[in-house]
Amino acid sequence: MHIVNLLITLDLPYVESLKGRRKILNSIKERLSKLNISILDISSEYPKEAEIAIVFLALSEEDIQKRLQNIEKILDRYFSDIEYSISYEIL
Repeated sequence: MHIVNLLITLDLPYVESLKGRRKILNSIKERLSKLNISILDISSEYPKEAEIAIVFLALSEEDIQKRLQNIEKILDRYFSDIEYSISYEIL
C-alpha cells in the first residue's frame, strides 16, 4: 500500500480576481473528486496562480501511474486552456 502526495500548480494568467480563481478551482475539484481522492486548495492570495494538493492510496506502482494518468486526462480534456505542472511523492 502506498500513499501518494500530489501537488498541482496552475498558471491562470487571464483570471482577474480571487472569485474567478475559486470558480475554476471548484470546477477542477468537482471533476477530480470522482476519482476517489482527497483534494485541498492550498493557493496563496495571488489570483493568477493556484495550487491543489491531492492525496490518495494506491495498491501498487501500476495503480499510481494509472491514477496519475486519469488526473492528467481530466485536466487536459476539460481544462485544456490552463497550464499546469504536477509533482508528487510516494510514501
